[in-house]
Amino acid sequence: MFGKTKIKIVFTVVFSLLALMIVTLTTIYISNRIAIRNQNNEMLGTYLELYGSEDRRGGFEPAEMPETSGENQPADPPDIPHNREPVKNEPRFRLSTFYSVVFTQSGEVAEINNGNSAVQSEDTLLEIASAAVKSGKESGSSGNIYYRVATHGDRTVVAMIDGTIDDGNLRLLFRQMLIIGSVAVAVLLVISVIIARRIVRPLEENDKKQKRFVSDAGHELKTPVAVISANSELLKRQLGDNEWLSNIDYENERMSELIRQLLALSKAENGEIPKETLDFSKLVNGEVLPFESLAFEKGKRITAETEDGIYTEGNGGQLKQLVSILLDNALSHGTDDEISLSLKSERHFAVLEVANGAKVLEEEQLKHLFDRFYRTDGAREDTGSHYGLGLSIAQAVTEAHRGQIYAGYKNGKAVFTVKIPIKKHEN
Repeated sequence: MFGKTKIKIVFTVVFSLLALMIVTLTTIYISNRIAIRNQNNEMLGTYLELYGSEDRRGGFEPAEMPETSGENQPADPPDIPHNREPVKNEPRFRLSTFYSVVFTQSGEVAEINNGNSAVQSEDTLLEIASAAVKSGKESGSSGNIYYRVATHGDRTVVAMIDGTIDDGNLRLLFRQMLIIGSVAVAVLLVISVIIARRIVRPLEENDKKQKRFVSDAGHELKTPVAVISANSELLKRQLGDNEWLSNIDYENERMSELIRQLLALSKAENGEIPKETLDFSKLVNGEVLPFESLAFEKGKRITAETEDGIYTEGNGGQLKQLVSILLDNALSHGTDDEISLSLKSERHFAVLEVANGAKVLEEEQLKHLFDRFYRTDGAREDTGSHYGLGLSIAQAVTEAHRGQIYAGYKNGKAVFTVKIPIKKHEN
């Protein structure tokens, strides 16, 4: 139980940090990405303004195809003008690499400018510019190249800026933050494990003391109960049967049963059980038989459907007690004449279900059904040997066998479900 609490604490702390780190990294990356895009877009706008104000006369004329030689072979391809790019006297502007491609109204290439240093080939620039014009977008990006399209007179200018350095720096920043964040998560994982142990330790010690008290008190109470029973028997021999001695015997028997249940609960919770491979199907069928006669006496009927060949590793006595508690609970608190029991295998678990008609319980009542000494209002009317410990014992036995138990409603019936891991058995 406390192991799960530790895991929940560690998981909550680490998951919270991971979520915070993911949100932070994503926000930083996206915000920087947007800032770089806006900045590049702004510089491209400035570049286009300067480009339009430059004296470009004679630089936009489309190249003419040269005459072919006498052998009908084309001469060297025409040269497309490569004009000097406009420059603004700002450090970032001067340090950035700009490219541009100019198209005529008919779609012919009038000029290609690949910057001061030919980082990108003219073919690449022409491909990006052509795609930009066809897309109809005013601005965008292709890989590490950001572009912006503008019209100057009858010319279409595609201005581009190289964002390789900016994108590389952004990826480096993201990678460094990811590494630092991962180290922080690993360190916090160790710290959270230590903190979880310190938080849970007092609870574990308190729980051990409570279990020890229940066990010690149960053993100590056995002696006075035995003495009362012996003295009552002696008085009966001297005085004969009477109302007062009958009341003493009745309450003494109830006290003996309560002590027995307390000791059973303590034993189940402390895990003091030898385990072996058991035929769980046979065990369940064996427990159903005696309860069928009890049900008949109360005018009720038990229908059982059990799958054969289901084995589990556990303690036979405690698993019998588990089945008996569920059947006894159904007989004592069921509101109809039929009780159904089923046992089947699902994946790696043996699933035992006991269903009986019952009044609809509120969600808050369902949460406390397995608490010690908890009884619903209807169950408090029971004057027999029920003290609100049966389901607590069933839960302790189930958990001691690494299983799960829970209550719910299905088709108007209260259903108690137990899941216990299956043990592979070779015949």
